[in-house]
Amino acid sequence: MARVFKFGDGISTDAIIPGRYNVTTDPAALGKACFIEARPDFAGSVQAGDVIVGGRNFGCGSSREHAPMAIKAAGVQAVVARSFARIFYRNAINIGLPVIQCDSVYDAVQDGDPVSIDIRSGGIDVGGKIFQGETPGPVAVAIMEAGTLIDLIKTRGWAAIEEVS
Repeated sequence: MARVFKFGDGISTDAIIPGRYNVTTDPAALGKACFIEARPDFAGSVQAGDVIVGGRNFGCGSSREHAPMAIKAAGVQAVVARSFARIFYRNAINIGLPVIQCDSVYDAVQDGDPVSIDIRSGGIDVGGKIFQGETPGPVAVAIMEAGTLIDLIKTRGWAAIEEVS
């Protein structure tokens, strides 16, 4: 069962992946350094499919794609937050990291709580208590299913964006 890793408000892209690690786009290297300063035990503790729950303005700061890439490479299934910084949200979708905005789940969870997520519906089950997050749009779903925006375009062409819109 996936577990919750809870973070607070205003988690910046520098907290997710410090700038000195942004000299590579190697997913393995980024995943190992994910939250290395803000929460040094994170990369060694997170397991494939775990979920990050954040507060307000998750992903604020620099516009680089390294932050959602690091989270995805660490094995995180999705990020649920009260709100997201706009560019982080878009970058997360483009690299295929599911992001769900849900205000009500934050106060109801703690680190280690069991969680399951239905990405398509935005449903979040925390120990049997169900929360409804925003549902992703059809373009976001198509990108996530393809892996990344680049993968979607490589396999289906630019027309895929219009086909699913």
